[in-house]
Amino acid sequence: MKVPERKEVNPAYCWNLSSLFVSEEAWEEGLLRYRELVQKIPQFQGTLSSSVGSVKACLDFMTELGILEERLAYYAHLRLSEDGGDSTNQDRWGRFLQVSTQAEALAGYLKPEIQAIPPQLMEQILKELPDYRIMIQKILRYKPHTLSPSEERLLALQQEANQTAEKAFAALTDVDFDFGTLTTPEGEKPLTHSTFQSFLMNPDRALREKAYKQYMRLFTQYKNTLASLYGGSVHLDIYIARIRNFPSALHAKLFPDDVPTQVYHSLIQTVHEGLPVLHRYYRLRKKILGLPTLRLWDTKVPLVPDIRVRHTYEEAVERVVASLEPLGEEYCSILKTGLLGGWVDRYENKGKRSGAFSAGTYTGDPYILMNFKEDLLRDVFTLAHEAGHSMHSYYSARNNPFPHYNYSIVEAETASTFNEQLLMHHFVKTSSSEEFKRYLTVKHIDDIIGTFFRQTMFAEFELQCHASVEQGKPLTVEVIRRLYRHLLETYFGDAVTLDEEDEVEGLRIPHFYRSFYVYKYATGLAAAIALSKQVLEGGVEERNRYLSFLKTGGSLFPLDSLARAGVDLRTPEPMRETIRLFESLLYSLEAYYS
Repeated sequence: MKVPERKEVNPAYCWNLSSLFVSEEAWEEGLLRYRELVQKIPQFQGTLSSSVGSVKACLDFMTELGILEERLAYYAHLRLSEDGGDSTNQDRWGRFLQVSTQAEALAGYLKPEIQAIPPQLMEQILKELPDYRIMIQKILRYKPHTLSPSEERLLALQQEANQTAEKAFAALTDVDFDFGTLTTPEGEKPLTHSTFQSFLMNPDRALREKAYKQYMRLFTQYKNTLASLYGGSVHLDIYIARIRNFPSALHAKLFPDDVPTQVYHSLIQTVHEGLPVLHRYYRLRKKILGLPTLRLWDTKVPLVPDIRVRHTYEEAVERVVASLEPLGEEYCSILKTGLLGGWVDRYENKGKRSGAFSAGTYTGDPYILMNFKEDLLRDVFTLAHEAGHSMHSYYSARNNPFPHYNYSIVEAETASTFNEQLLMHHFVKTSSSEEFKRYLTVKHIDDIIGTFFRQTMFAEFELQCHASVEQGKPLTVEVIRRLYRHLLETYFGDAVTLDEEDEVEGLRIPHFYRSFYVYKYATGLAAAIALSKQVLEGGVEERNRYLSFLKTGGSLFPLDSLARAGVDLRTPEPMRETIRLFESLLYSLEAYYS
């Protein structure tokens, strides 16, 4: 009935950040040590072409600095996420950013000097320093896109300023926005980012409509501010891409993962091929609900409304762990201990970041932020999803040197949605209720829509916004609304009736401030569907191959590591397999309601 203040939350339900720092005083001591190390960064300037030993000394130092920096950053970030309105948390994060910005500026000479090392010496370095080989090879790839040391320093000094749009968006929508309350049969209930999703799944259509319009009203009211923030973020992407000699912002964003832009375009093209199937689903949804018009606030409500599924957090953990038994006893034991121990910040509180995420580090526990609701089956799947990320981090950190342990987001989304596929299989397999199985079929359909079709729509929106600016066209509120409405019409088809407030939905998506990110959800799900099928239908070999993928970390580029695991995202086949799965689920639903 009431969203508590952070201080009112039972500490047993909060994450235990002691694996990073045992206290705030320890973090302050770490920050002092970090400041001291940062001042020593210039000592290696001009030495890297002299010998293997000089390169090793520099990289050993930067590794020590990097591990400490990561611990400081994650502690400050997690504390800010648990209560973004707390001034102490804001101050801690701000002070860290000041020093890390200075560190990046002082380290601006490193990549150009590494790239300038003579070929013969570089060959020797790559042979004698295996813990740094992959990192160095990735730096060498950037040679055509690296500026002079002085220019790199100037760019590094912009780091904190470059976060202004994203930080302002978060402050406005997570802290300043007050969505008010809604009158329900159980009394007044708060409308928040988290409860908004619950309201959209409520069988009372009038309540869904009121929640949707009341929630979207603030985004409409502040549409000019939000459009300015997003436009600034797009311009920043294009500015960085141009000064680094990339053909476009898309090229610049895909380059670190060595993903050809054709993969991005192929995803959109392949999904467009499957849109007739998606439109069939919305027509069926409209028929099942018996509505004269289907609106966006009708697209989340379960089609099997009499099913009521509740899980306490502890019950959700049991379900998740049981579903992951195909991955072996070690995986499940480690995960269960973490989920019931100090890994997870479980419930919503005022000022807490909305949604969920996993934050894994090299030396600390792989923490999970949740806003768990017992009445949402979706949150059990969210827990499985974030657990996939955390176990990926757990295995990667224990099987790679620090410079190589960070995996890409494409791989991360594969590991997380893989867990969701196994959980879905577990629910279907263990249920004796045909009605609940039908409920799960609908949920599986809706999950594919949310992760595959919708994220591809978002990816196409980002592409169009960036292309508009790159062609010299201003990204005004009206341009954003027009582009977004056209995509809504394209993806939802004629079964869904759109309203004006729907056009500003694109202004409320936080992931857009990390551009060309959301396509990784769609490709990750496609990879996960393929790999989970292999593990469920296979044996020890398939399981070990998947676990080896989790242990790969950042030692391979993502398309290569996924190909080794058994799925090739360079081809449209994984996306087509996802569409085929969607259509098979739709056939079973159509048969029931025919």
